[in-house]
Amino acid sequence: MIAKQIRVNGLVQGVFFRVSTKEKADELGVKGWVRNCRRRSDSVKIFAEGEEEAIQKFLDWCHKGPENAEVEEVEVAVAKPKNSSSFEVTD
Repeated sequence: MIAKQIRVNGLVQGVFFRVSTKEKADELGVKGWVRNCRRRSDSVKIFAEGEEEAIQKFLDWCHKGPENAEVEEVEVAVAKPKNSSSFEVTD
């Protein structure tokens, strides 16, 4: 199991990015959370953990996002797994 801390920048708030992220995570078996950045209206933060192949597919999706998103940049850092039981959309 691996974990990543992800920040997606661009037009990602108000375009169902968080809900779509949860759907993709559930599809891939990725656990963790997604939330809007409070300080920046142009980014979301994601904590994702799971099998390496699933995380790579999830990261590939993060570079595109849902249909109405305009992803400009994806920042990824290694994180410590937390053994999350599900993927949640948080505030």
